[in-house]
Amino acid sequence: MQTARLFTNGNSQAVRLPKGFRFEGDEVVIKKVGNAVILLPKIYAYQDLKALLDEIGPLDLERQQPETDQARDFG
Repeated sequence: MQTARLFTNGNSQAVRLPKGFRFEGDEVVIKKVGNAVILLPKIYAYQDLKALLDEIGPLDLERQQPETDQARDFG
């Protein structure tokens, strides 16, 4: 298992990735799962989201309203 160095850049913590773990582009999507932090290339993360949404199909966003109570006389 390889390791990476942590360092501080301003108020942020950063990770210096070994050459074999470099990403294309200048941004990644970050997700925390338990104690793990997952980095995904931004382009692939959105492609995966689009594929998932295509698989789900159209969403039924119709909201079911509960029946309202009869008007009450508080007078």
